[in-house]
Amino acid sequence: MQGLIFKKRIILTKFFKTFMLLAILPIAIFAADAKDNSVTFGALTLIPPLVAIVLAFVTRNVIFSLFMGIFSGTFMVNVSGSNIFASFFNAFVDMSGKMVGSLADSWNAGIVLQVLTIGGMIAVITKMGGPRAIAEKLAAKAKTPASAQVYTWIMGFFIFFDDYANSLVVGPIMKPVTDKLKVAREKLAFIIDSTAAPIAGLALISTWVGYELSLIKDAYVAIGQPEVNAFAVFVETLPYRFYNILMLAFVFISAFTLREFGPMHAAAKRAHETGQVTDPKTDSTLMNQENSFMLPKEGVTYSIYNAIVPIFTLIIVAIVGFYMNGASALEGESLKILEAAPYSFAAIREAFGAADASIVIFEAALLASLVAIGMGLQQKIFSLHEAIETWVYGVKALVITAVILILAWSLSAVMKEVGTAAYLVAVLSDATPQFILPTIIFILGSIISFSTGTSYGTMGILMPLTIPLANAIGINTGLEGADLHSYIVLNVGAVLTGAIFGDHCSPISDTSILSSMASSCNHMDHISTQLPYALFVGAVAILCGYLPAAFGVSVYLLLPLGLAVMYLVIRFYGKPYMD
Repeated sequence: MQGLIFKKRIILTKFFKTFMLLAILPIAIFAADAKDNSVTFGALTLIPPLVAIVLAFVTRNVIFSLFMGIFSGTFMVNVSGSNIFASFFNAFVDMSGKMVGSLADSWNAGIVLQVLTIGGMIAVITKMGGPRAIAEKLAAKAKTPASAQVYTWIMGFFIFFDDYANSLVVGPIMKPVTDKLKVAREKLAFIIDSTAAPIAGLALISTWVGYELSLIKDAYVAIGQPEVNAFAVFVETLPYRFYNILMLAFVFISAFTLREFGPMHAAAKRAHETGQVTDPKTDSTLMNQENSFMLPKEGVTYSIYNAIVPIFTLIIVAIVGFYMNGASALEGESLKILEAAPYSFAAIREAFGAADASIVIFEAALLASLVAIGMGLQQKIFSLHEAIETWVYGVKALVITAVILILAWSLSAVMKEVGTAAYLVAVLSDATPQFILPTIIFILGSIISFSTGTSYGTMGILMPLTIPLANAIGINTGLEGADLHSYIVLNVGAVLTGAIFGDHCSPISDTSILSSMASSCNHMDHISTQLPYALFVGAVAILCGYLPAAFGVSVYLLLPLGLAVMYLVIRFYGKPYMD
């Protein structure tokens, strides 16, 4: 252990020395005010994202990595001759200013508020026992190993709004059911993990949406298209979330057919034949660590309406809000379409496209929180003080997300200032084949996410680079109009799913750790059985998704193809573990 720590220190020391050399280098070479930093700094514009990526590999800490990436960029643009101390001071002040500026932006502020507010709402409805009631209704219907797994999978769709809530609610409820039916804990953890981030990443209303919208919006601003609606782009990426969609289908197919392969087959066979749902050779004493704030009181009657009513309030208010907010912002031809037929598909599309999603979802989440608190008070589940305390706890649970948001926005601003995207566009737009970029983005995103254990930081690092690069490569290869837009959307989808793929494989992923805890499964047993499945689905996502999609093959042909490939592999390569 000491040797490992010593080696890590050596790596950190070498990296710090290299970072200092690269950071100080501009003082000697470029201590002049240049109008085009991408030309002035050249390859050095890659320092901010590289610092963030390399440190993410070494430290496994995305917050520290993003922080140092920001500082390296502000240092580059604040060099002052040979006075290194003044440069450091100015860089720190500039970095602080960028963080404040990120949070001062009305769009960004709305995103932070909506994420925190949804966290509070989740805490309240969990305290009321709503999600648990939904889970128990489904669990009561599970009579066979196949039905137990399928119902666990279905529950993931009900708790779509947050990956953490998904893991913490589904696992403890289904664990007694799957244990009784001799389903391996490794398989339970896999199902939970596979219906957490993949579903939250696809949901139109979730704690993920605001962050993803902000990254998309900022990147489109960087290529001179501030008028593009981020929510509309987000919706267009949904069919291109190949890994998410295929993984959800893979879970269902394997559960329904009761066929497994690789280490999962050995685990399933052990559980079925011996009744040992965990590997007796490993420690599987992990317990679900739900906070007391989130646990319903004893004697509370669980009701599915305690979850359904607030969540439907959130969804309905958000939908109505999108229309009303967007309608008030329309002008020109779009306004004429609305006035001619206010409730036509075209009018609704235009209104949704013009809506400020950050504000609308925040307002919807706030109202849904009030509805949930009101229901709890009416049923005497908690006092007003307890309700507010629980809501605040839920907000605190997502403060880390707000910190990552601010750092990711600041890194994006720094990369824009030093000209990282402009440099990459100039270097790679002529050299990178159009068809390979989505695959490269998907793989790079998975590597970064695997090393950091977080999807959020990966999206923050890659999105500001991906959209400008995809735009330039598309233009250079003759794409224009709708074709160019579709190509950019394909690459955006590659960022969002590559981050989840890597997170799904990573042993330091927060959702993977939560899934192990929630199912009381040894964590490395979970990772070792899930990894072959994740790699297989990732390969299918590339070969039947991003590669042919970049050649222009319709996504509505590729998705059925990917589903067919997975079914055939499970059917003929997978082995049954029950007689």
